Amino acid sequence: MSHITPSEGSVNLAGILPTPIIQSRPSRPNYNVLHALPLPLSIYPLPPLIFHNPLSVIYFAYTYLYQLIVPLSSHRKTKLKAYFSSETRSVHVTDQNAARALWENGFFGKGNLSRSESSWLDREMRRKGLVVGETSEEVTRRRREERREFKKERARKERVAIESVLKEENIPMTEDSLVQSTYASTFLENQSESFGTSKNTENPVTSNDTLLDSCNPTNAVTLPTVDTRIPCSDSRDYRIEVEADQDILIENQEHLQLTFEEAFFLTYGLGILEVDSRESIEPVTTNTLLTLFRVNSYFPSCTPSDLRSDDAFLISYVVYHHFRSLGWVVRSGVKFAVDYLLYNRGPVFSHAEFAVIILPSYQHPYWRETTSRAMDADKRESKSWWWLHCVNRVQSQVKKSLVLVYVEIPPPQTTVVEDCINDHSQPDITQMLKSYRVREMIVRRWIPNRSRD
Repeated sequence: MSHITPSEGSVNLAGILPTPIIQSRPSRPNYNVLHALPLPLSIYPLPPLIFHNPLSVIYFAYTYLYQLIVPLSSHRKTKLKAYFSSETRSVHVTDQNAARALWENGFFGKGNLSRSESSWLDREMRRKGLVVGETSEEVTRRRREERREFKKERARKERVAIESVLKEENIPMTEDSLVQSTYASTFLENQSESFGTSKNTENPVTSNDTLLDSCNPTNAVTLPTVDTRIPCSDSRDYRIEVEADQDILIENQEHLQLTFEEAFFLTYGLGILEVDSRESIEPVTTNTLLTLFRVNSYFPSCTPSDLRSDDAFLISYVVYHHFRSLGWVVRSGVKFAVDYLLYNRGPVFSHAEFAVIILPSYQHPYWRETTSRAMDADKRESKSWWWLHCVNRVQSQVKKSLVLVYVEIPPPQTTVVEDCINDHSQPDITQMLKSYRVREMIVRRWIPNRSRD
């Protein structure tokens, strides 16, 4: 009888490993309808023109003449309102209708109490015991716990299968084989315990279910048969019927939070947002807003006279405007150690396809005229090889393509900066942005067994 050790032979685990339980998921919203518009603008395209079809030609001519005689506006009648916060270095949209419009049409901003979409009110209503569908954060947490439990059970089944084969072959359980068979299950069990997962494998109960059971007594809530959520003005307050003679008022404490780049794109690029400042009653003009964002992009904040042509806001906004104009949905990439993430349609449809890192480039002869300028430019451009290797490794693990975006920094434009500070005409901003150049380069990690061809 030949001796077979776990390292020398293979074990047929078919029929032994647990099969994932396919549970029916609740119906999701129709995202194609909710996010039909890529930007918060109304679009009136012309119908397709088919020259060999007379009806198509007539309909095209009628639509073109009608829009020529009666021009249709793509913008809203009233601009969306927001206010600038110097404490959080962001722009806040408190009107719930405006916040919903900015998120559904372009995925702008994030909820200040949520990871992405504003879902605090839905989570609070679910915690109170109402029948509300799971939010995106709860779905992600539940799926992670299910995968963790499945891997834990699979490792346990593998260990039992290996031990049974060794027992049938009368092979003694050596220390090496025991370590080899129990390593995966022990590691996964420790990982599950570290995340607070229940140890009961026969009837696993996730921490999310335990939390919901403890917060949802069956004798305390009378579930209504109809939708009892009644919106009250713009604050989106909801009155929930708990018993016949008792009401609970839940006030939405969440608002939309915009970055400087998103707010300036909505103000300057699209012209649909109006930003107010706490220091002044009147809305801030576009040129003043540009200076305000540039000043607050430094830490601590600097004075307008100390602004540089390579400040953080200008460089990041040039890249943001560049990719937004190409049709990409641009989101923050701080989670993956990059500057931006590029989505084809949005985060609710698919994962981000590209990860963007912004790098300043000082190629203009002005930056090499003196030794001090050249040294300063080299210092700002320099990045270590280990830094690039680490970032590229992270992106390859999450299956994203790393894009290095080089922004060519122009020499200081004193006249344009002074015009912006003095709130002159808006074309000065356009001329300033035109002086920047963007170059893109995709970096892929070379793996020998995958990149031979």
